Amino acid sequence: MESESNYKEEEPEATMWSQKAWALLSTVRSQSPLIQCITNFVSMDLMANTLLSAGASPAMLHTLEELPEFTPQVHALCVNVGTLSAGWLPAMKLAAELAHKSGKPWVLDPVAAGASSFRLKACLELVELKPTVIRGNGSEIIALAKASVEPTKGVDSSHESTDAVESAKSLAQASGAIVAVSGAVDIVTDGKKVVGAHNGVAMMTKITATGCSVTALIAAFVSVDQSHVLEATASALSIFGIAGEMGMKMANGPASLRIHLIDSLYGIDEACVLSHAKITSLS
Repeated sequence: MESESNYKEEEPEATMWSQKAWALLSTVRSQSPLIQCITNFVSMDLMANTLLSAGASPAMLHTLEELPEFTPQVHALCVNVGTLSAGWLPAMKLAAELAHKSGKPWVLDPVAAGASSFRLKACLELVELKPTVIRGNGSEIIALAKASVEPTKGVDSSHESTDAVESAKSLAQASGAIVAVSGAVDIVTDGKKVVGAHNGVAMMTKITATGCSVTALIAAFVSVDQSHVLEATASALSIFGIAGEMGMKMANGPASLRIHLIDSLYGIDEACVLSHAKITSLS
């Protein structure tokens, strides 16, 4: 049990983080940033609804011919390789190049990065295009950091987020990106500083595309505060986790949690964020 003095020392930091998270969500709601999502077929619906319920505007656009006109106009780009195919890879690369050239943040979700040589090579090529944030589970981040194909459980992680801290720091230093590792505790690092977001419920892992959706939410948060990417990333993870905690109080299982998660994200207010956000410095 923590001593009372330790709690008092941590309280100002906790208050700072919760206030930052609320400020960012409020800004997303007021600015309604346009977030382009090149994502997999499984996640499109939940990802779009997550962005809408948070106050952002989703654009599920991936046609190669449209990108030169469209991508430079968005506020952020989210690239998710879940149902990757050779036909989609050129659009992902071009969109990333256009976003970077236009000074717009873009976020990479390297789904099942270590599952095959084709997938790993594609993810590593995307990392070379300077993503602002890379968000994955423990196994995905370890695979990217080691640049190796390893036995996987498909899109599920074989590692806890805490197992991937050193890999995340290494990947952040090598890529220049903020790296986020989803898990029971979500880890966020710039290669030196490590932050933990402690919100969420275990049943969220039983709903497909929750990880994909929080990646899009990170893109929305980063788009409204590009000068504090680590803070925006941790805040998005915490807010999404709080929505899961709120939804769980009304849910009977994964299907109803999915509905209540979206409703809770839409209805979350300042008092709830300030009292429930759990973000701490881990190093």
